[in-house]
Amino acid sequence: MAEITLKVEIRERAGTGGARETRRAGLVPGVLYGGDKDPVNVAVKSNEFRKALYTGKLLGHLVTLQHGEEKQSVIAKSIQFHPVTDEPIHFDLYRVSEHQLIKIEVPVHFKNHETSVGLKKGGSLEVIRHTVELACPADQIPEELVIDLASHDIGDTIRISEVKLPEGVKPAVERDFVIATLKASASAQSDAGDTTVEG
Repeated sequence: MAEITLKVEIRERAGTGGARETRRAGLVPGVLYGGDKDPVNVAVKSNEFRKALYTGKLLGHLVTLQHGEEKQSVIAKSIQFHPVTDEPIHFDLYRVSEHQLIKIEVPVHFKNHETSVGLKKGGSLEVIRHTVELACPADQIPEELVIDLASHDIGDTIRISEVKLPEGVKPAVERDFVIATLKASASAQSDAGDTTVEG
């Protein structure tokens, strides 16, 4: 089961005024949608929501939603933050069953920058995709995709086919798309560019 449980209250008032009223009462407003049921306006106590958020296991993970005695599995799809205070001000939850196949964005991280063949030569890493959309069971969402740069040289293109995905997990897009490239540094490129003759 999910590691995080969010205890929700049902919000009677929808819309901007209702959301503002909810926040004044020390709650974070949200909407629960998906499945074959209508969307439901919900709210979670601000301190409990922040606590769940800062574990790093809320957004994009399977979460248990509890309302009274009733529990259900959901995915936290998106969270909006206040532009100044960075406090969470709204969230969207999506109903799922634990083993349901879902599509979800997962962050891409890179390791071994310091031992990378290409980076040691002065190359630079150009990241094309910071996240990759995966199709996977709701209870097997990878935390992240990690790409090892150690053996990559200048001119290398890193594609999704290079990433070892857990069993039952595959890219949502069929083609072998590019995640990042190792390019020659800008100074090396401009040096090369100086040799071109203008017509």
